[in-house]
Amino acid sequence: MGSTIIGCGKSLPKLEVANDELKALVDTNDEWISTRTGIRSRHVAVEETATDLAEAAARQALGLADGGWREDGEAIDPASIDLVIYATITPDVLVPSAAGLLRRRLGLENAIAFDLNAACTGFVYGLTVAEALMAASAPKTPGAAGRNPVRRALVVGAERLTRLTNWADRNTCVLFGDGAGAVLLENTEDEGADCVVASDLHTDGGYGDILKMPAGGSRRPASVESVGAHDHFIHMEGKEVFKLAVNAMVGAGKNVLEEAGITPDEVKLVIPHQANSRIILAVAPRLGVPDERVFMN
Repeated sequence: MGSTIIGCGKSLPKLEVANDELKALVDTNDEWISTRTGIRSRHVAVEETATDLAEAAARQALGLADGGWREDGEAIDPASIDLVIYATITPDVLVPSAAGLLRRRLGLENAIAFDLNAACTGFVYGLTVAEALMAASAPKTPGAAGRNPVRRALVVGAERLTRLTNWADRNTCVLFGDGAGAVLLENTEDEGADCVVASDLHTDGGYGDILKMPAGGSRRPASVESVGAHDHFIHMEGKEVFKLAVNAMVGAGKNVLEEAGITPDEVKLVIPHQANSRIILAVAPRLGVPDERVFMN
């Protein structure tokens, strides 16, 4: 019993930019980038909006478009979707919500929908929140209808980070790309189903200065001064982010293994956030999982 994934999809922009192509913008090359990050290329949305990418991934997850995966191979009735969680820090606009716009495009007439801003961890947060809402909305007594029951939830993560990237800063412009992913969750009473079994979430606002966009919110809206200072771009202290990411991912990984009651030997595949291969390869041995069981794209 619990929440099980019954569909998934993804979407990437048409334009793919190889490392050596960035030489025209900054002092860099393929060797410099690949040895430090593992990245060979990134996708950049020129014509596509974040909502375009999110919609394409969601349609695949729902079985409404080719390219995704559906457990039974059948398309889902849009009216059966009860919840949409859209994880993003790069919505097309601040108002209306990105989830509301996506809900309308997909024709999910019965779904409640909201955005979730958690940056790199957005998708994991979204998955956990969806699972919790499913459990909380379930009928408390057999036969009862429940209040606003969430039986099926669409969780989408989509970013257009290249719009927040300073293409004159080689320390950040080599890292970010655009894309979207989506999963469809279903609440099931089947005790044999493969369900979400454990999660571990943390937040520490004390590290806000090492990865930030200084302007663009209500405290510092756009002005001639903020634009001229490049404060609407991502600013990052790479070494500090690296150390924090490794420690945080290892800690969360160990906690979720303990909560699930399984050992590293029982883990068939680790799918981490695809930020940097050096981070990923530093985390795996600390979790006791060999590199060949860690997904990397």
